[in-house]
Amino acid sequence: MIIWIASYPKSGNTWVRALITAYLYSKDGIFNFKDLDKIEQFPSNKYLNSYLKNSENPGEISQYWIAAQKEINSENQTKFFKTHNALCSINGNSFTDKKNTLATVYIVRDPRNVITSLSNHYGLSIDKAYDFFTNKRKIIFGKNIFNEEKLYTQKGNVHLIGSWEEHYTSWKNISFAPIKIIKYEDLIDNTYSTFFSILKFLNNFYEITIDKKKIEQVIKACSFDVLKKKEEKEGFLEASNSKNSKKIIFFNLGKNNNWKKILSSTIERKINTKFSKEMKELGYL
Repeated sequence: MIIWIASYPKSGNTWVRALITAYLYSKDGIFNFKDLDKIEQFPSNKYLNSYLKNSENPGEISQYWIAAQKEINSENQTKFFKTHNALCSINGNSFTDKKNTLATVYIVRDPRNVITSLSNHYGLSIDKAYDFFTNKRKIIFGKNIFNEEKLYTQKGNVHLIGSWEEHYTSWKNISFAPIKIIKYEDLIDNTYSTFFSILKFLNNFYEITIDKKKIEQVIKACSFDVLKKKEEKEGFLEASNSKNSKKIIFFNLGKNNNWKKILSSTIERKINTKFSKEMKELGYL
């Protein structure tokens, strides 16, 4: 069965996966970029390639979401998967269901900081980033190749993310499996207690030995400053390419990504108005 690590893009998914993989797949709590591969991505070419001839059409790809997950679960193992896909249906085809999903950890982030991170990651102006995360039909493609219109890659690696508030609401309202919603801001302000709560939640579905010293080591190994230095030294495959095919820094601002210092009052008001219901619900307003 699948445990999803789900989020809207640029909301902390990589950080949570880093913490989980360092804790579960290392003896000493030291993080390695390669360990991120142990939490694979879905949808992806690996799991959908055999079903598709050559498609970047979500309507066609959605026909095989469940079939691919059934194949994954045929091994009768609990597996973690990253996804940016909304918990949606296309033409009656559900992204996932009760038979294939065991639980979900969902990471949500203040959209006023999401927009600045999207702007950097995809090489977009703030205005274009606003259009990006308010687009109810927004699709992203797995490999981050810069393109003004879309991010293009191979068949199957297509994520229907929609708008920020629809993405959050779709997963929040999951009715067939337990969910743990984590605010990125809580992970920053109270890393130990928030990560501890994630492990306790996962322990309901996946046998985990809770070791406080190892948690502390993992948090040190996965701090923003450490990850940023590792990217500078080793590079990072999840970083995007710019217009000039140069890598855009993935671990860019960290705590310095503060909308109060970056956003114009005009964009701030637009976001506050557009997402007021969800932001109030989450305590962002």
